[in-house]
Amino acid sequence: MKTVFKPFSGWWDKPKHNLTEVVMTPIGSDATRVAALLSGQVDMAYPVPVQDIKRVNANNGTSVLMGPELRTIFLGFDQGRDELLESNVKGKNPFKDKRVRAAFYHAIDVNAIKKKVMRNLSTPSALMISPKLFSKSGDFTRHAYDPAKAKSLLAEAGYGGGFEVGMDCPNNRYVNDEQICIAVSSMLAKVGVKVKLLAQPKSLYFKKVLGPSYDTSFYLLGWTPGSFDSWNVLNNLINCQEEGGRGKFNLGNYCNKTVDGLTDKVLVETDAGKRDTMIAEAYKALHDAFGYIPLHQQGLAWGKSDKIDLAQRADNQFMLYYVNVK
Repeated sequence: MKTVFKPFSGWWDKPKHNLTEVVMTPIGSDATRVAALLSGQVDMAYPVPVQDIKRVNANNGTSVLMGPELRTIFLGFDQGRDELLESNVKGKNPFKDKRVRAAFYHAIDVNAIKKKVMRNLSTPSALMISPKLFSKSGDFTRHAYDPAKAKSLLAEAGYGGGFEVGMDCPNNRYVNDEQICIAVSSMLAKVGVKVKLLAQPKSLYFKKVLGPSYDTSFYLLGWTPGSFDSWNVLNNLINCQEEGGRGKFNLGNYCNKTVDGLTDKVLVETDAGKRDTMIAEAYKALHDAFGYIPLHQQGLAWGKSDKIDLAQRADNQFMLYYVNVK
């Protein structure tokens, strides 16, 4: 279904664009979307799959705009249930043990994911927020990739022989989401963890993993704070689950009441320095607890015709306001 837009002559401001009509056409298939751009059927298409970037740039009359997105892609664990829904471990939850969470973190080679899966269109992250949105991001570094340490931690926690766990992943929501999950599964297999991956279209994926059921043991998710601020991340992803309130997207229910208290203070603190110090304290608690595994900020890849100029926003919002036909 196409949607046609026309400028409103009575708008209060002076437009920055020179558009007379815009036709927006949803194209779900990556291959069809890229083909439409290359053939000139459309003047702008996004996202462009990473494997097609060179092809679009090599085509006469088209190019790709690339840049870091604010969205952080990360892995989460079920830390709330006493027994995982999808595991061969019965009577207890391995992810309640910090050593197991740390082992998973150390087993994942995020730089290999950047190079082989994302084709360098990602920025590895130590935090659950883009460094562009938090002044103290430079104070944090990722825990090291160390599969030997991962094996040692699993053995120390009583899982020297490894264990099985289910993993949920969308296959059409984030850049190369299923491929990331396949890579993670392979890396975990090398330290003895057998992952049973369920990759589904986003409509089925979110129906399964979101509340009220939170039907997942281990999962991949992405998040862009709508307010471009850490309070959004803390309140939605890191605070303890509360019905109808905070922690709504904390699918695995990581829970630290001290972090919740800091979040409340961050909401009302007006001194930027004090506020950032409290945010850093909250992030440090999460980082030290291996509460999540941040992977990267995925990159943006927008395809455009050379006939137009446009502005690429880091929140991946395409604004007609900034489009001009040459």
